[in-house]
Amino acid sequence: MAEEPDDETLAFAHQMFDLARSGETAALAGYVDAGLPVDLTNSSGDTLLILAAYHDHPDTVAALLAGGADSSRVNDRGQSALTAAVFRQSEAVELLLAAGADPNHGSPSPIEVAQFFDLPDMLTRLITNR
Repeated sequence: MAEEPDDETLAFAHQMFDLARSGETAALAGYVDAGLPVDLTNSSGDTLLILAAYHDHPDTVAALLAGGADSSRVNDRGQSALTAAVFRQSEAVELLLAAGADPNHGSPSPIEVAQFFDLPDMLTRLITNR
């Protein structure tokens, strides 16, 4: 049985997720460079990359990808960072596609999100990059 993290560890993890949400790229990249797991996941399955993409922080997405973040990870709802970026119509879409993110991966997939929310520009980007 895995040991539960202590309050200090949980507070630190929450701080890291807050850095991803707020786009504090330099601070977050510094922690990753110092050994923070780049694919750190919260209780909902959201990675730092998913949170940065959802909150439309392309610079943070780029830094996390450069640090080795897995663009194929999905959260507990089946959503990937690319799905989040498409929903937000973010510049991070191109970064994630260049890193190998699959427009058909996840449930809903990024393509399904673009179709459902009638985002023709996003759909074109996803289809041309397949």
